[in-house]
Amino acid sequence: MAPLTRARATGGESVPSALHAAYYGQRASAGLIVTEGTWVSRQAMGFVDVPGIHSEAQVAAWREVTRVVHLLGGRIVLQLWHCGAVSHPDHLVGELPAGPSAVNPDEMSFTRDGFKPTLTPRAMTARDIHRTIEEYTLASRNARRAGFDGVEVAAHGVFLLAQFLNPRLNQRDDAYGGDQVRRRRLPLEVIDAVAEPWDGRGVGVRLSPYLASGPHFRADEDTLADHDALVAALADHPVAYLHLRGRDAAWPDGAPDMEALARYRRLFAGPLIANNGFDRGSGNAAIESGVADAVSFGRYFVANPDLVTRFAFGRSPEPGDPGTYYGGGPAGYTDYPVSV
Repeated sequence: MAPLTRARATGGESVPSALHAAYYGQRASAGLIVTEGTWVSRQAMGFVDVPGIHSEAQVAAWREVTRVVHLLGGRIVLQLWHCGAVSHPDHLVGELPAGPSAVNPDEMSFTRDGFKPTLTPRAMTARDIHRTIEEYTLASRNARRAGFDGVEVAAHGVFLLAQFLNPRLNQRDDAYGGDQVRRRRLPLEVIDAVAEPWDGRGVGVRLSPYLASGPHFRADEDTLADHDALVAALADHPVAYLHLRGRDAAWPDGAPDMEALARYRRLFAGPLIANNGFDRGSGNAAIESGVADAVSFGRYFVANPDLVTRFAFGRSPEPGDPGTYYGGGPAGYTDYPVSV
């Protein structure tokens, strides 16, 4: 099960509720669940009603989620999330968000008052970067205390670690920017830091080299080359798997681009999980061809807590309700029926 932001952590303290335990428990048959992106600190926030993993209340609430998933035979890893420059002062008590450089990412941030355009962030100082790595480390320790089976580093999308990797947003001239080696330094330092509490390869990495979003996040040879170099470098770091979001297709009818995924299969010898636009048939094809070792499903799991059973019996997945994807209560979250 791929990470899916659902914005159900209501109450203002970013604490998961009994609804989260029910939601993930219903989907324990996925085998491996990657949770929604989860804030590593208050400074990481950038989306309303998303849970965190930086307080004792959050750790205790997540412990109930992992207990339920394990009782039902599943495994679950926590995705560690930091929005960086794509946050908004509404999330940060009026303060400007910080990013690699003072460059507006030109994205939208989901606030209490709806979507608002991002602003020009302040450039992170060396002290900011050091503190952020410490926050990731503490979040990883908290995830282990909460009973997770591992963590996944969100270096994908438009978020902080992807911002450092992006030459259009990272215009630094210090140790964290200026060329490929320095642009990938922060993602690799975070990977090493969050691996420490797991005594080995308990860390997955999520990347989306083909993401197309706004003027800054678009796949071209410059950004793909940075991703190529980062993926090749993962062999020298404690990475359990690479979770790769492939090129966008016309979902649900467009077929995933296998060659786009194969580009990174050739660069990464470890377990590779493919994501984005797969159905049962294309997922099996990706595994049989060797392009991927596993396939993750996102949108299908929203409306089909029994997706594995549906695939096993050749039953078609049900569509979800986009109006209930983000925010709310049980409706569109834990009330989808199972097939009989």
